[in-house]
Amino acid sequence: MALVVALMVGWLTACGVYLLLRARTFSVILGITLLSHAANLMLFFSGGLPLEVAPPLVGGEPEAYADPLPQALVLTAIVISFAMTAFVLILALRNRRALKSDHVDGRRERA
Repeated sequence: MALVVALMVGWLTACGVYLLLRARTFSVILGITLLSHAANLMLFFSGGLPLEVAPPLVGGEPEAYADPLPQALVLTAIVISFAMTAFVLILALRNRRALKSDHVDGRRERA
C-alpha cells in the first residue's frame, strides 16, 4: 500500500511541476492544484492506515488506529487550497479579460 501511495504522490508531483512550467495561466493553476493534492495525499497517509484493525466502535488499544491529527490537517489544507484556487482562478479570468491573453507573462497571441 505504501508503494502505491508513494507512486501516486510522485505522479501527482511530476504532473504538477510539468503544468507549473507551462506558459498558459490555466495550466499553471492546474499545476498548483495538483501539487497541493500531492501534499495532501502524502500528509494524509503519514498518519498511518491500519488494514487489519477493527473499527474504533468495538474498542481496543488506541495505538492501532490511524492518527487523527494528519486527517484534520488535510481537511484544513483542502479547504484553504480550494479557496486559494478559486481566488487565483478569478484573478486569471480578470487578467485574461484585461489583457486579452492567458499567457503568464502577458504576451499577446500570435495570429
